[in-house]
Amino acid sequence: MGNLLVIGGSYFAGRVFVEKASAEGEHAVFVLNRGNRPLNLPGVTEIRCDRRDLAGLKKTLPSLPWTAVVDFCAYTPTDVQLLFAALGKAGIGRYVFISTSSVYAPSLNLPVGEGHALVSAPQPELGPAAEYGFQKRLAEKAAFAQCGQNSVPLTVLRPTIIYGRYNYAPRESWFFDLALREEMPVVPDPPLALFTFVSVEDVARAAALCAGDSRADGAVFNLAGPELVSYTRYVEVLEEVTGKTLPAWPMPPEEIDARRIPLPFPLNQHLVYSGDLFSKTFGFIYTPFSEGMRAAWDWWLEHGHNR
Repeated sequence: MGNLLVIGGSYFAGRVFVEKASAEGEHAVFVLNRGNRPLNLPGVTEIRCDRRDLAGLKKTLPSLPWTAVVDFCAYTPTDVQLLFAALGKAGIGRYVFISTSSVYAPSLNLPVGEGHALVSAPQPELGPAAEYGFQKRLAEKAAFAQCGQNSVPLTVLRPTIIYGRYNYAPRESWFFDLALREEMPVVPDPPLALFTFVSVEDVARAAALCAGDSRADGAVFNLAGPELVSYTRYVEVLEEVTGKTLPAWPMPPEEIDARRIPLPFPLNQHLVYSGDLFSKTFGFIYTPFSEGMRAAWDWWLEHGHNR
């Protein structure tokens, strides 16, 4: 049995990954985070420390050979550099870095593949998220540098819009709230923007594959389902999975902005990425959007709307 170190692991995709890894029982699972949301899972050792506290990391991280380190919460190059400084000479079989499709520069050449141009500066037009994609890009570069210096195989995963259980972002839960109250969801008119999504279960499965397969060594992969989803299609799927009739309320994007209606996706910008490379490399089949949304709805009914 090998040792698996997960950085993050108490929120969303990291939590789903840890739950799956602990249930499979193939590794001794160690989770490093600040301990704000204890997991209390059998077979999981929780290490409480701020990843930006180098002295604390050196003190709390066990000196073990790691089959893989899977990092869900590195947002800056410093995050990566401090982790490798803390691990020191501990053997690392693989480093799986969970990045984001936000590292790509905006484009109308769709779908966006792994070879597309990357952001080269912050994006002030994104407001509070202006630094996010750029800092993730710098963190990727730091990961390549650190892994190169330490002879550690690296895999970078760039998921598109993730949905599913434990999602703390007000995305599908925003629509689920409306469905529960049987209110009409507002949609942009015309519905220009198209999106690709990926289930959180698929992100966890993909990370697990990369942690144990040499075909992932040195590779960068998008994670994106093949379906193109507009706001209108999103509401159609919502009706399918909830069993409720939810006629959409078309509204010009300018009016949506003027009314400050907080729709969770862009109103007139495509976010379309190709996840084909990962599918072809591993024979990976993405969860159909309606199936993944049904699972998300069922989980939310039982757990989410009380959170």
